[in-house]
Amino acid sequence: MPYFFFDTGYLLFVLPALIFAIWAQMQVRTAYEKYSRVRASRGYSAFEVAKGLLRQAGLEDVEIERIPGTLSDHYDPRTRTLRLSAGTMDSSSVAALAVAAHEVGHAVQHAVGYAGLQIRNGLVPVAQFASMAAFPLFVMGLFTNSGFLMDLGLLLFGGAVIFQVITLPVEYNASRRAMEMLEGSGYISPDEVRPVGEVLNAAALTYVAATAMAVAQFLRLLLLRPRRD
Repeated sequence: MPYFFFDTGYLLFVLPALIFAIWAQMQVRTAYEKYSRVRASRGYSAFEVAKGLLRQAGLEDVEIERIPGTLSDHYDPRTRTLRLSAGTMDSSSVAALAVAAHEVGHAVQHAVGYAGLQIRNGLVPVAQFASMAAFPLFVMGLFTNSGFLMDLGLLLFGGAVIFQVITLPVEYNASRRAMEMLEGSGYISPDEVRPVGEVLNAAALTYVAATAMAVAQFLRLLLLRPRRD
């Protein structure tokens, strides 16, 4: 068992990806905490910005809900609901406006039928199952010397990796839409474009890190696969 958790693949692939993921989380936290203390000069709250951007996009039927937590903000395409965390909704900070606009970006993607979002949404149930089942199946295959179980685990893990890869352009596209909407709407001043970009770019790094971690784990399993069959 110790050999499995500290194998060559872990050192070559997973550990560097883990370090990158920790760094990415630090970047997000630093950018968010920095700009959550900076009030946007126009004085609009994140709720007002989200409502206004949705209206400008012709999406007045999209509901906005308050949810608990920090950075738990998300858009739910099933109910066409944009959910803003308590720390975001009433805030007029640059960080809150960036987060809210990003989620509006997802709502716009949904409304225009953005292919990447449609594919990702369709893969969510599969990805959830694959993420839960892949690793246990592979480990079971390792200890029972079952090539079938190891290959099944690899196949499922590969599906989870594909989901992460598809997520990347979806998130970057939502951030690009958010920046364009904020710049064109007058909710932020020209001086606030760069800070908003910093928050959006830092948040996007977490998805890059998640993809890197998934790829690293998959490569690790591939490296382990021939040894125990």
